[in-house]
Amino acid sequence: MNIASFFSLFLRRKFLRYLCSFIVVLLIVFLIPRLMPGDPVINLVGEDVILTQSVIAELHANYGLDKPLYEQFLTYCSHLSRLDLGYSYHMHAQVLDLLISRVGWTLLYVGIAVILGSILGIIIGAFSGWRSETLLAKFFSGLALMISSTPPYLLGLFFLVIFVYHLGWFPFKGLYDTFTITSIAHHIALPVIVLTLFYASRNLLIMRGTTITEKNLLYPQFAKALGITDSEILRRHVRRNAVIPLITLFALDFGFLISGALFIEIVFSLNGMGSLIYDAIQLRDYPILTSSFLIISLLVIIANIIADIIILMVDPRARED
Repeated sequence: MNIASFFSLFLRRKFLRYLCSFIVVLLIVFLIPRLMPGDPVINLVGEDVILTQSVIAELHANYGLDKPLYEQFLTYCSHLSRLDLGYSYHMHAQVLDLLISRVGWTLLYVGIAVILGSILGIIIGAFSGWRSETLLAKFFSGLALMISSTPPYLLGLFFLVIFVYHLGWFPFKGLYDTFTITSIAHHIALPVIVLTLFYASRNLLIMRGTTITEKNLLYPQFAKALGITDSEILRRHVRRNAVIPLITLFALDFGFLISGALFIEIVFSLNGMGSLIYDAIQLRDYPILTSSFLIISLLVIIANIIADIIILMVDPRARED
């Protein structure tokens, strides 16, 4: 069986699991905004405006909020099948257009942080586990533990106070002054650094633990007996096996990183998914909230699929199973 056929068979076998996950996620992201306290109609017209019950009922009917939840859910699924995510109550625009204009910016700096955090976490974590008795390895481990224990938004506030308010090295807010690569890079550099440090610290600790476990097995000692250098054993054997659990946790960490990025956007005033969701929560804008949560959940499901495929590529034991 060739590689393409193997991956096709694998995805078909996993399809039911991913489909069930999507259905459960769709139900949850639909219910969560509607179970929140508050009335979107009152938020739309303002709390200071006095409306009669008949006017409020008419507004609910206009937005389809007078129907039972199961009918609203079926209507939403019907629209979703046509890629119609609804119309924003407050921003007066199609939700799909709003998401397209925002999600790209979030994926830009989150993607950069994931790549850099993975590379740094794997390399430094493998060194910290292989040379765990050295002072430098202990320093890296302690620093990573401290950073990973700090919430991303709090870490972002520290960097904002130091590097923006006191040193003035980075701009206060926004994604760019002029739409150029230099301006965009200058504005997203600090959020990328914060997320990279946070993600790299988590990867470092996991990689350190798995490397320590691998180096105490028999095959590294056998390789040493054959005269293979420590650096070759680490690079060609131990690190490759130690990274497999890290790939398994990639999808879970990706969802956690996305949620952390939303708070980072609020701290640094970036017009991405985070600020959009924050405004929608305050205004009880159900279409934006439901679609935003759905997009984030879909990204996590896709990350799970990618992680499963990568494990099949790097671990022959998974292919045999």
